[in-house]
Amino acid sequence: MENEIENLYNTILERKISGENGSYTNYLFAQGINKILKKVGEECTEVIISSKENNREEQVNEICDLTYHILVLMAELNIPLEDIKNELKKRSEKINNFKGERKPIKGY
Repeated sequence: MENEIENLYNTILERKISGENGSYTNYLFAQGINKILKKVGEECTEVIISSKENNREEQVNEICDLTYHILVLMAELNIPLEDIKNELKKRSEKINNFKGERKPIKGY
């Protein structure tokens, strides 16, 4: 799976540079950060909704859509995939890290 995500991320970076006409990825970059964030939010919601249903195919599709849009966001923010890998590696090495329930966020 790692290679597929790396390949997709590299394709997204190439599209960001090339400005290829007709590319949905380039459309997102041209629209800017607000459009990308909106799509990430929409896909998060769709993952949540599909997770409450018993349609495995839909769940997989929505998680793939979210993954793609997160990678576009990373490219827009100039966050290399390597940074994410390194952070995940650090986190996976932690043990006894549960600090209890999170405090509620005020104003929500």
